[in-house]
Amino acid sequence: MQPWPDNEFLKGYYEPLTFECDAPDLVIEGEIPRELNGIFYRNGPNPQVPPANEYHFFTGDGMIHAFTFDEGRVSHRNRWARTERFKIEQREERSLFSGLNPLETDPRYLDFVLNDKEGVANTSVIYHSGRLLLLEEGHLPFEMDPDTLASHGAWSFYGKLGTTMSAHPKVDPDNGDLLFHAYMTAGPFTPDMGFYRVNAEGHMVESHLFQAPYSAMVHDMVVTESYLLFPVMPITGDLGRAMEGKPPFAWEPERPSMVGVMPRGGTPEEMRWIEGDACYVFHFANGRDKDGVITLEACHFDSPPLFPMADGTPTPPNIHPYLARWTIDLNQATPRVKMAPLGDHGAEFPVIDRRYTTRDYQHTWYTSSDRSIPAHIPDSDVVYNAIVRFDIKNHHADSYAFAQGYVAEPMFVPRSQDAPEGDGWVLSTVYDIPSNTSALCVFNALDIAAGPIGKAWVSHRVPVSFHGTWRSAD
Repeated sequence: MQPWPDNEFLKGYYEPLTFECDAPDLVIEGEIPRELNGIFYRNGPNPQVPPANEYHFFTGDGMIHAFTFDEGRVSHRNRWARTERFKIEQREERSLFSGLNPLETDPRYLDFVLNDKEGVANTSVIYHSGRLLLLEEGHLPFEMDPDTLASHGAWSFYGKLGTTMSAHPKVDPDNGDLLFHAYMTAGPFTPDMGFYRVNAEGHMVESHLFQAPYSAMVHDMVVTESYLLFPVMPITGDLGRAMEGKPPFAWEPERPSMVGVMPRGGTPEEMRWIEGDACYVFHFANGRDKDGVITLEACHFDSPPLFPMADGTPTPPNIHPYLARWTIDLNQATPRVKMAPLGDHGAEFPVIDRRYTTRDYQHTWYTSSDRSIPAHIPDSDVVYNAIVRFDIKNHHADSYAFAQGYVAEPMFVPRSQDAPEGDGWVLSTVYDIPSNTSALCVFNALDIAAGPIGKAWVSHRVPVSFHGTWRSAD
């Protein structure tokens, strides 16, 4: 194998693992609650071979890390998603595909790239109707065995899904329905979008196609009890721009944000597009509605990181997200998305007690930074080294920062299905800088400031990952 390129996204926390392993009994520091039983899955990029082209960690091969909790003990297993891309590069023992620009792909495989259904399966993961699905938003979901992590390939809900699937589906807590969207459904850089509903048994029972006001990266959506919301914000996609050698995706702040609001059970003909200020949100915490007023909490960027302007010039460096409340009053003749900050600290990768999805709720947990650790990756000056619980009703923040560690997206697990909101635990994989290893940390969800009550140490690092899910042993 060739050496890894000199790229900050391939060093330290971001450095890929070169192996798969099974660790049946991790070393425990403190105590893991015996009543915490199930599997915590994490998905993230982990290229198997050194990239031949410009590399960004958005584009690495997906790798699942599964932590099984069993009566106070924790085991760990990691496996690559053996997509078609993975298998081709494994066979040829070298990098053949460019994640940032498909046109830089080895010519022998250009047709494959343009028709690939599996992608790299590296962004998110969900367990639904007995299936473990890896999500990447540019392709179909990719199925793995939830116990062995063996790869099964692209999954299309018994042939009913003919487009991509977003990385952020929602599960209705009332009936177990899986609700999700897709963008650019008619092809690269088109404004076409889709919405889909899959029942608790895994069968697609509703689908709609519609057009957004413009072509954009629509990473997340929001569901309330009465409405579906599709936030279209100006990280735009433009094929003509890409053909001219300019950025395929770029920040165009002269365009407004537009939120499509469609009644649940309705059709795109009933969609209302509500205008707001130009901004970007990768992740929303939750949404709810009452008497025609919709309220959401968002990890809000005034301008986004990672993407250039349309002419290729960089956006301002060191842009940080913060928690903001969006309000849409549909009773007004000309409603507008009102956006107001809730806190003065960084906020990204929010999660909630999923039993309160679509409903009035109180707590959200997310990653943040105390800004004590300098970052070494491009266009960033800090790392996420803190976990925060934010009470959205009284605006109180409860946080804990690791002096020498990177935190991953937290995950809330309730103590029981009938426990009050927030009564349970928060899990996060934490990369320890001095030892170059990782620990799965468990917090009391309502007392984050007290620090981890237990750590399950892995003898190697768990590299950067984006999203995870919890599968209860029940």
